[in-house]
Amino acid sequence: MRPADFLPDPEAAARLDRLVKAALEAGASAADAVEFKNTSIGVSYRLGQLEDVGRSESSDLGLRVFVGRQVAFVSSTDFSKAALDQLPERAVAMAKLAPEDKFAGLAPSELLAQDIAALDLDDPVHIPTTLLVERARAAEATALDTPGITNSEGGSADYGRTSVTLATSGGFIGGYAGTSHGVSVSVIAGEDTLMERDYDYSRARYASDLTSAEEVGRSAAKRALQRLNPRKVKTQSATVIFDPRVSSSLVGHFVGAISGNAIARGVSFLKDRMGQAVFAPGISIIDDPHRKRGLRSKPFDGEGVRNRRQVLIDQGVLTTWLMDSASARQLGLTTTGHASRGTGGPPGPSPTNLYMAAGTQTPAELMADLRDGFYVTELIGQGVNGVTGDYSRGAAGFWIENGQLSFPVSEVTIAGNLKDMYVNMTPANDLVFEHGTDAPTIRVEGMTIAGA
Repeated sequence: MRPADFLPDPEAAARLDRLVKAALEAGASAADAVEFKNTSIGVSYRLGQLEDVGRSESSDLGLRVFVGRQVAFVSSTDFSKAALDQLPERAVAMAKLAPEDKFAGLAPSELLAQDIAALDLDDPVHIPTTLLVERARAAEATALDTPGITNSEGGSADYGRTSVTLATSGGFIGGYAGTSHGVSVSVIAGEDTLMERDYDYSRARYASDLTSAEEVGRSAAKRALQRLNPRKVKTQSATVIFDPRVSSSLVGHFVGAISGNAIARGVSFLKDRMGQAVFAPGISIIDDPHRKRGLRSKPFDGEGVRNRRQVLIDQGVLTTWLMDSASARQLGLTTTGHASRGTGGPPGPSPTNLYMAAGTQTPAELMADLRDGFYVTELIGQGVNGVTGDYSRGAAGFWIENGQLSFPVSEVTIAGNLKDMYVNMTPANDLVFEHGTDAPTIRVEGMTIAGA
């Protein structure tokens, strides 16, 4: 069954169906086509003045054709009949010149989505630009009204809506639409050489789920003030606790390491670990494309394959790779329904609503036994090697003394190896679903802290 909010756009469905059929008539053995329509509105507000208002609308479609194992892609933003009539023959001609790819092909027809879940992604409420201006203004004004906040990098608010339609020569036609609302602000505390910056933001599918602009402003101000007068710490080995605003990055590094593409190329530090314990006992990591109002929810993947909630790490054990059809064929496996795509190239595996399950201890309990430790609230740089698992990133946060946050810390580097970090990891019980990838507060034993 297809809920009303997941019926494909009739015009888009008809357009893509014509393209796919024309490609077959031009000599393709198989084809699929995808169309994206985007509308976005954004405003920025700085130091009490409206700084920018922008609106964009775009439509883009892509056609993929196969001639046996040869494949080509064409895309267009011109939807006129004259322009679209040229695409199928052009794509087939290109495919005939392409080298063979023995892993290329559409997803198996028996895996295509039939029953589609109602995910409640499309907010019907009209959002006028004046409301976005008010959100941006209120976020900044609330932060600037906080004693100790001396400057602002600006508040912003945005709204967007995207619709997706997919058609394949295997008979699949599907579509869905989703909205996004956001508000953010970045402010500065202190003066002269003793200034610190921080920010906060909120994003949601529905306006009614968005954190208020005033609360975002208060949070950003509080975070900036807490960072004033940071100290350096000496180089040492210590327990590191990752705040939820940065702990999700550890889950992101994991999912990159189980991408079918990386596994097929042998360039992942987890390439030989299927079925083995790679995290501490009790830890589970889940990918759930069907969470209602989830920021990355979708009723089917980029190839039309039915998707579902999957436990990627089950009580510490790695259970699966993340695969689209091509990477699955390379590995001799079946797609997991994680294909993601644009209009100008092949699909690739990508997570949806990814999260680490909550533990049992509170964040306070995680640090209660620490005589010394480091509570990280910001990570800097991209010092992660996906082949070896080596991890080294700049960090800022707060030093822990006798189980309590003691003073702000900046200009340090934390280092380790993800293989060791994962087995020495303890999650807290404060998981909140706010982003595409979420995690609770996480404690990691025995990391190197490079300081003064």
